[in-house]
Amino acid sequence: MAFLKRLGWYLVGLSIGLIFLVFILKKKSGEEGIDFCYLPNCRVLKDMRSKPLTFSESLPEEYRDTLMIQSFLEDGNVDFGKSDTKSEPCKTYFISHEYNGEELELKAMNCEEGITVEKITPEN
Repeated sequence: MAFLKRLGWYLVGLSIGLIFLVFILKKKSGEEGIDFCYLPNCRVLKDMRSKPLTFSESLPEEYRDTLMIQSFLEDGNVDFGKSDTKSEPCKTYFISHEYNGEELELKAMNCEEGITVEKITPEN
């Protein structure tokens, strides 16, 4: 078979494969609410979003806003250097996020039964 014929058949097969791949990946992405979390930051935040939320008694009333906490758990950055991921029974995470133009840091305890927001402080 001539080189151009082989190249033509290769390109036909490649284009069909790419079309199938586009449809499969589109179906698995945002259309159905499924998101892929492979990086540690994304996996920790996704795990925390799936659990019930409670607030510490020492947390001021102005920070007991579930919408603000949800924004931390959606778009925040986990500081693994400060976090204690090996503690038992609850892991401690520090999550930084900009909320209403102010850089804030949230300290949360991630337990099996839920997460507890310990404190929220301005980030320095």
